[in-house]
This record gives sequence, structure tokens and C-alpha cells, in this order.
Amino acid sequence: MMSAVSALRLESICRSYRSGDERLDVLTDLDLEVRSGELVALIAPSGAGKSTLLHVAGLLERPDSGDVYVDGIATRDLADKARTGIRRTGIGFIYQFHHLLPEFSALENVAIPQMANGLSYKNAAERARELLGYLKLSERLDHRPAELSGGEQQRVAIARSIANAPHIILADEPTGNLDPSTSDLVFSMLTRLAREAGIAALIATHNLDLARRADRTVTLKDGKTIAHHFQD
Repeated sequence: MMSAVSALRLESICRSYRSGDERLDVLTDLDLEVRSGELVALIAPSGAGKSTLLHVAGLLERPDSGDVYVDGIATRDLADKARTGIRRTGIGFIYQFHHLLPEFSALENVAIPQMANGLSYKNAAERARELLGYLKLSERLDHRPAELSGGEQQRVAIARSIANAPHIILADEPTGNLDPSTSDLVFSMLTRLAREAGIAALIATHNLDLARRADRTVTLKDGKTIAHHFQD
């Protein structure tokens, strides 16, 4: 059963950009909440503000007004160091391009973020081995990214994103570069892992078949989130 705890809440978010004398309003009084253990799919066309929403939610950008609450903590006015600390330990990011470190093995790619948080190599490697095993990569621990398939690389990226036990996962087209069968496998593993760990997941995707499997689907219109209803 889904927890009632709010892990991520965006409240009255406004975000605009300047281009010369013009102002482009991307997010306008946007509200969004994702609860622990809930998977929300974000379906939005290019240019609708999807990336901006994810950047603001992930504390990579500050909103012009409104606030982002992570586990109930207001973050807009926090110092950069405090925001970085929350982002490093509380939020996991998965991108369309996996961004693995090419010179390191799969196990090392998952261990390094944990070591950056102060964990010993032994403990970090143990958790990396456990996560990669869960994602059916036990036989690929010592392989570098170039020796892995696209689906395997993205599963390593998933393991890396949750290595520090975040409460929130933000994913931007995590299966966008994969073939349909591999997309299905990767999405299934990501959603199962998030639900079993009670992680709040906001996943931007153009894949409607995958989005249907989320607990809830939203889209962006005029800078606001609205519920998305599939047409049968």
C-alpha cells in the first residue's frame, strides 16, 4: 500500500527565462506532489517545460517564486551547500544518456557516489554488488560501460541513482535510447525497485505504454501540471 507521506512537493512554482528583451514563462504557478512509494509519469511534448520542472524539482535550479519541499523541508531559500547536501543524499537522477564513467567498471560506477558520501570502499562495493545483482548484472560487475549493452548500461545507471538510498528518483526519458523489449525490462526493474524501497519516482517519458503502468500520469499545459487521461 502506498505511503501517505509526501516526499516531493512543488508549491506555486514559477520559473521564467530572459532572451534579450523577451521573457519566456515556462512554469506558472505549478503545483505537484509525489508521495513515497508512488510512481508518477510525466508526459510532455518538447518545449513544454519538462526539463525545467525536473531541474527545479531536483534542486538544480531555484524557482523564481514558490518552493520545493523535500521530505517536508522548504528548499528555495537554503544555502547552496545545504541544497547540494539534500540533492546528493535525498535525490537520485536517471537520464536518457546514462553518463557512466567510462574508465571505471559497473561496480565502481555504483560505488563511487557512495564513497563521495563518506562510505568506505568495502561497504560501498558491497552495496553496489547487491544492487547490481538485484538488477541481474552479477556477471557484469567488472565490465566497463563500453563492454555493456545499452540496457545493461542503463541498469547500472539505475543502481547508481539509488546507491545512496534517496527518497526521490527523478528520471528524464530513462528508456529513450532503448529498443522496445529492453525498454520494458529496464522500466519494470526501475518501477519495482522504487516501489519496493518506498521511493517517490517522477519519470518523464514519451512512451505511453510505459506511462500507463505508473500510479498516476500528469502532463504540462500552460506551465502547469494537469492530470493526464488516456484515450482508449
